[in-house]
Amino acid sequence: MSIMLRSILSLVPLEIRKDKKHYIVEDTDSREFFEMNEVSIEAIYLIQQSFQLSEIERQLKGKYPDEEVNILDFAEQLLDLNLIREIDGVKIETNSKKKETLGFLWISPKIGKFFFNTYAYFIYSLLFVINVILLGCHPSLFPHYKDLFVFNFMVFNIPLLAGLTIILVFIHEFGHILAMRANNLPTKLGIGHRLFLVVFETDMEAVWKLPSKNRNGLYLAGICFDSVILSIALFSQLIFKNEPGVFLGIMKIIVLDTFIRMVYQCCVFMKTDLYYLIENVLGCFNLMESAQQLIKKQLPFKFSQKAEVIFESEKKMVLLYSVFYFIGVFLSVSLYAIFYIPQLLYALKTVLPGLEKPLTSLPFWDAALFSLQILIVFMLLLISWRKKYLRKSHM
Repeated sequence: MSIMLRSILSLVPLEIRKDKKHYIVEDTDSREFFEMNEVSIEAIYLIQQSFQLSEIERQLKGKYPDEEVNILDFAEQLLDLNLIREIDGVKIETNSKKKETLGFLWISPKIGKFFFNTYAYFIYSLLFVINVILLGCHPSLFPHYKDLFVFNFMVFNIPLLAGLTIILVFIHEFGHILAMRANNLPTKLGIGHRLFLVVFETDMEAVWKLPSKNRNGLYLAGICFDSVILSIALFSQLIFKNEPGVFLGIMKIIVLDTFIRMVYQCCVFMKTDLYYLIENVLGCFNLMESAQQLIKKQLPFKFSQKAEVIFESEKKMVLLYSVFYFIGVFLSVSLYAIFYIPQLLYALKTVLPGLEKPLTSLPFWDAALFSLQILIVFMLLLISWRKKYLRKSHM
């Protein structure tokens, strides 16, 4: 059904909140959020009062003479976003699906507030500073790529790393979950990947219900818990110097894994926690897409994708983010050069000679099973990538 200037629209239930620069519009049925400017919000208010589109356009042009107003284009955008319920009394059939129910409501907001309040954030900040001092004053505590190899047999190191990583990543994400519950917001936990890393992901879309200043703590919640874990592992190495090698080896793996994850948060080209923090502080959303567009314009070859509009008021912020973007790329390459690639090369150099040993020898089976573990990891990543790009191709 076509939309005309004489049309009267009926919208789906919406909640509108003022943000730093613009407004956040929530579709309360689908729990989707959209950023809109003042003119768009005024148009929505007039639509909700059942004015014809022609009258709405006339009022908007009178109230905002310096703005370009095209109410038909705006109405089509609302239709594309599935925000229109009826056109001239005729119900609109949409393909939109209600989002799955979020959980963790069994966690009391009081528990969340115990871990995330003004005093708690001060303690987390203090621990972060202490961790930096410890790593700077005790070079032996600084993670090394060989810290991964606790056991002489490589086949035992991968399961140990995988088990510890799952636990530590869950603790990181549970920080986000508790921070969400501290604000009485629902959430859920999913699984995804970043480059070669399989990760848990906390659904934090409901943070848009909060004022801008209240979102920052939720984005930092995972790093807060990382700081606690890193402190425990570092102090354990200092206090229990004479403990068995396996215990200290596990503490070193925890330091290695947590340190890499915290540095990885600075790789803002992958939309990490710090990316969303930067976006929120600057009040400029879709920073990554805008920065990528800006970078592509400087390349000698052109891309055919439709460009995003970058507002003049946001150009300085996009340029600033572009600097962080390249810093993140540099850090990501550094992590591979300093840790991941040396670890893989060292492991292969250590175990591959075992394949030449007799079938009945431990070195042979160590090499064979380790190679199988590496193959399984890469297969899981390929499956994850395939699912991701299949989803994109069907969008």
